[in-house]
Amino acid sequence: MSSLSLAVRDSSTMLRRNLLHARRYPSLTLNLLLTPIVLLLLFVYIFGDAMSSVVGGGDGPDRSAYIAYVVPGLLLMTIGSTVVGTAVSVSNDMTEGIIARFRTMAIHRPSVLIGHVLGSVLQSVMSVILVGVVAVAIGFRSVDATALEWLAAFGLLVLFATALTWIAVGMGLVSPNAEAASNNAMPLILLPLLSSAFTPVGSMPGWFRPIAEYQPFTPAIETLRGLLLGSEIGANGWLAVAWCLGLAVLGYFWSAAKFDRDAG
Repeated sequence: MSSLSLAVRDSSTMLRRNLLHARRYPSLTLNLLLTPIVLLLLFVYIFGDAMSSVVGGGDGPDRSAYIAYVVPGLLLMTIGSTVVGTAVSVSNDMTEGIIARFRTMAIHRPSVLIGHVLGSVLQSVMSVILVGVVAVAIGFRSVDATALEWLAAFGLLVLFATALTWIAVGMGLVSPNAEAASNNAMPLILLPLLSSAFTPVGSMPGWFRPIAEYQPFTPAIETLRGLLLGSEIGANGWLAVAWCLGLAVLGYFWSAAKFDRDAG
């Protein structure tokens, strides 16, 4: 069997393993998924009328306008929440002895990490679909987006999920236990709260704006918002792709170096 065939076979096996773990222990995924859903309902039904005047330029309360504004940010926040579970899962693998067992087997070594990444991206996509269904149920509509923009939005979500997953894998590898991995990955949930997910950057205090502007979530949110609502994206599209590619490359080499050092 060629090395490529071996890599594909073993990565597929590890993917099935991680999906089975997610199915057998759904509580972690569900708990992390509840965070964006609760925030969606909270901001729409409690703060929606007040916040709509901020995003709508003071034209009066319009909850539907705020739903359209807040959903793209919460979809990306859903990805951040989901990959926290990946950091915990990787940390468990490293501390519970299964990696030592894999070392004795004739398997493609990187397939262990690839299985985690593929499984996490699939879970992220499914979680985004679930949150999207809830958003549509409470009034979100994307009537101005074209089929090409919908396709680009889906591609951005997958690319963003891949980038954050590799970062989460690295966090899991450097964590001594599952609790530490969960804590180390918490910035992936907190950063969207400090972005343009809930309010425009222009309405923030001057000292706070650089925090919201110079981070990966804000350009990704603005790009996804533009794609889903059929509005202008500007330079945010290139910035979002650059952030995703940079984080993916950084996370991959960080994870591979740490994994090879620990499993060598």
